[in-house]
Amino acid sequence: MSENITINGESPTNPFVGSAPDQLVTPALSADRASSDYANATVMGWRRENGRVGVRNHVVILPLDDLSNAACEAVANTVKGTLALPHAYGRLQFGEDLEIHFRTLIGIGSNPNVAAVIVIGIEDQWTNRVVEGIAKTGKPVVGFGIEGHGDIATIAKASYQAKRFLQWATELQREECPITDLWISTKCGESDTTTGLSSCPTVGNMYDKLIPHGIYGVFGETSEITGAEHLCKERAASPEIADKWYKMWKAYQDDVIEAHKTDDLSDSQPTKGNIVGGLTTIEEKALGNLEKIGHECTYIDALEPAEAPAKGPGLYFMDTSSAAAECVTLMAAAGYVVHTFPTGQGNVIGNPIVPVIKISGNPRTIRTMGEHIDVDVSGVLRRDMTIPQAGDALIDMIVRTANGRLTAAESLGHREFVMTKLYRSA
Repeated sequence: MSENITINGESPTNPFVGSAPDQLVTPALSADRASSDYANATVMGWRRENGRVGVRNHVVILPLDDLSNAACEAVANTVKGTLALPHAYGRLQFGEDLEIHFRTLIGIGSNPNVAAVIVIGIEDQWTNRVVEGIAKTGKPVVGFGIEGHGDIATIAKASYQAKRFLQWATELQREECPITDLWISTKCGESDTTTGLSSCPTVGNMYDKLIPHGIYGVFGETSEITGAEHLCKERAASPEIADKWYKMWKAYQDDVIEAHKTDDLSDSQPTKGNIVGGLTTIEEKALGNLEKIGHECTYIDALEPAEAPAKGPGLYFMDTSSAAAECVTLMAAAGYVVHTFPTGQGNVIGNPIVPVIKISGNPRTIRTMGEHIDVDVSGVLRRDMTIPQAGDALIDMIVRTANGRLTAAESLGHREFVMTKLYRSA
């Protein structure tokens, strides 16, 4: 089988790890690349109406609320090639919780990886609010309300429009774009002792090399910075940003931990899996987590959940849950088009609209869960790959993914889409 595999026109003699036939080997590079080597790097993406660049070309059927999931899924089943995004919420939410709900839906529809959107909701008014928010990007979007029409009529009308959008989208052409047009997010999961030593520093090295050229980056996981909050505060670009970040972190401590009289997060932070993997305290986990932001970057703003960055290129922090699917969804809603995901013991997370690139330095995970890993940096622990070489390998995979290569999560059908909910509905 391997004789027929070609990568960039070449036929590698052994492209797979022996006992994990789906795991692509990422070879150590002969020499480290400097940040300047990426100044003129390009990817092939779709330039959207608002100038942003996407690396996927989805036509999304977006439910406003849980009651509209069935209609959206029916449309996607009728019009092959469209993508429904069912979720659990949207009814009787209020206040900040409702604002996050709308910001997430509008952000997902506005993401450059989405070419066009059909919005379906039970009520016209809220459906129109999402449609109008997405329409600001200039992309095709239309909404349908179920009330007063019923599922069958709504599905028929939405399917007709979805077919038109899909055929239009399939004729859009990729074009060469600077790599600096990419918005790249990060969050780690199923961490162990190898994560902070290899896969997280790999992401940090990638950011150190690409952010000086103008990409947008983002990290989050508010609760997972506990124990290293002083270090994270020091990485802010200004005292004002540091204070803004600290208030977000402190609010979590006060509003969640103290308010619920919880002084033990051992069932969640670190998780039982983290502890088995050698991370026995949240402080250990936090120190490894912060390796994802490199050693040269400072973050230039602290964002609310699903908030789009507005201060130009650079690294941002986002106030998010540390739950994988929830965090990646929020970052996708903020406009990020590629996600990098370091994992120690192996996480299977994917996202419907954003390719999730998995990086692992754990040799056992490469052996037992290799089909879920895109970049193997276990050579860092064997000392036959340096962190700068691992960072270069990750950048290569980002470019290949942006150019159309499916990630492991995409090829295995992982499309986890989870909305953030702050409190009980009315």
